[in-house]
Amino acid sequence: MGMGMTPGKGGKGRMAEINVTPLVDVMLVLLVIFMITAPLLLNGIKLELPKTKEVNRINLTSSQIILSYTRTSEYFIGKDKFLLGELVPIIKQKFADNKTDVLYLRADYAITYGKVAALMSHLKKNGISQIALVTETAK
Repeated sequence: MGMGMTPGKGGKGRMAEINVTPLVDVMLVLLVIFMITAPLLLNGIKLELPKTKEVNRINLTSSQIILSYTRTSEYFIGKDKFLLGELVPIIKQKFADNKTDVLYLRADYAITYGKVAALMSHLKKNGISQIALVTETAK
């Protein structure tokens, strides 16, 4: 009988068990490049942002490209509203104008994780790979 084998199980036993990392963890690692917390800047767009412990404090300014995704599935870049199909060319133009390649994504807390992941996937497929999720600091 070989080492690690238990009698009567044909040598399978615990050897066949594999540790599987939950899909959500994998998705978070792949999708979230870095997480930032920021004060509410675009007050005209009603969003409830996820609350996190303070990670990386930044102040959002007008030179940054900020995409807001509301609970009613509307998209705003800055204070201007756009359709999903218009986002990529507009964002790329703003990247060129502002000499940056980081997109700050503010997604409403009520939006399901899957929809935010799908939006991020759509942006990444179209060459917008540096996406920072904007959260609020938990009080």
